Amino acid sequence: MIVDLPSCSAADVAKNLVRLRNDVGAMAMGRVLTLLVVVDEDDADQAVEVATRATRQHPARILVVVSANARGRGRLDAQIRVGGDAGASEIVVLRLYGELTRHGSSVVTPLLLPDSPVVAWWPGRVETDVAGSPLGQMAHRRITDAANSPDVAAATQLRRRAKHYRPGDTDLTWTRVTRWRALLAAALESEPFEPVESATVAAEADSPSADLLAGWLAAALRCPVEVVRTPAGSGLQSVRLSRASGPIDLVRTDDEGDTATLSVPASQPRLVALHSPTASEALTAELRRLDADEVYSRALCTGLPALRRGGTRSAAARAGMSPSGPADIEASGRASVGSRALERADEPSDSPASGAVDEAVQEGLAQTSDDD
Repeated sequence: MIVDLPSCSAADVAKNLVRLRNDVGAMAMGRVLTLLVVVDEDDADQAVEVATRATRQHPARILVVVSANARGRGRLDAQIRVGGDAGASEIVVLRLYGELTRHGSSVVTPLLLPDSPVVAWWPGRVETDVAGSPLGQMAHRRITDAANSPDVAAATQLRRRAKHYRPGDTDLTWTRVTRWRALLAAALESEPFEPVESATVAAEADSPSADLLAGWLAAALRCPVEVVRTPAGSGLQSVRLSRASGPIDLVRTDDEGDTATLSVPASQPRLVALHSPTASEALTAELRRLDADEVYSRALCTGLPALRRGGTRSAAARAGMSPSGPADIEASGRASVGSRALERADEPSDSPASGAVDEAVQEGLAQTSDDD
């Protein structure tokens, strides 16, 4: 059910929410949090769709604060979505006009769920000081996306996040490298247990995910970490951890799929899953926790300033600091060997041991018949 409320007030929205809750049966106690979505008009529809999918596992009241035309008379146009049009949540889209665009916190305050946490998400453009903004001060967690800022470079965005960091801040570019961090951490948990002497991250220029991953390595391993460039549009390509026994290489495959090769000394390279989460999947993951992300804090505030910027990936590969590409995986060879082994297992055996077993079985059966 969708209800439009043109030229209304926050009190009108609250009254209609109560009425619709009684009519539809959506109980406020079933909502676990309030999700504030701060977005421009152009990105509002996509943000609502992403938030709706993300809150299927975390039923919430979604308050979408849309900054529309800042000129002219101040006005509030609202739209309420409940039931099938809102999934597991209640959605309130608030379009602010005129002077009201600078007072979004006053509009949303009467609509917050009582005694429940508040999470704020900026899908695109954000203020310089997110935590210090009026809406940011209301939230327990503040989620940004440095990769989607339309007017500021990602590296500048991360420097701003580090300068104005407050406990509760996080970024979806950090969430997108969760699988990378898990694979690298698992590779270091096996023998030989040697310190990492240096690390090299290869990614396209101005990749916030690569910078945060490199910052995490620098803060966690306390070794020199260098970021080298790959062609534009290639994204995050590879990570090399150099140790005395040999490097650990995690390299995305050339087909741009959700796979990568992981090479560890004294073992065969293997193919691993490297799924890149969608916006809704990344937001869902961040909604699972409401405490401060201390690992992100160290990667952002401690690791990023320690990074070194290198040249191209090809130059780093020639110097032995970075892999030139994914490792060769002989998947067809392993499959054929496995098939032949299965075929041999199904074939009857003519070995002496097999004949002795058959004779013993027959002798046992004959003795059982004599006893009967």
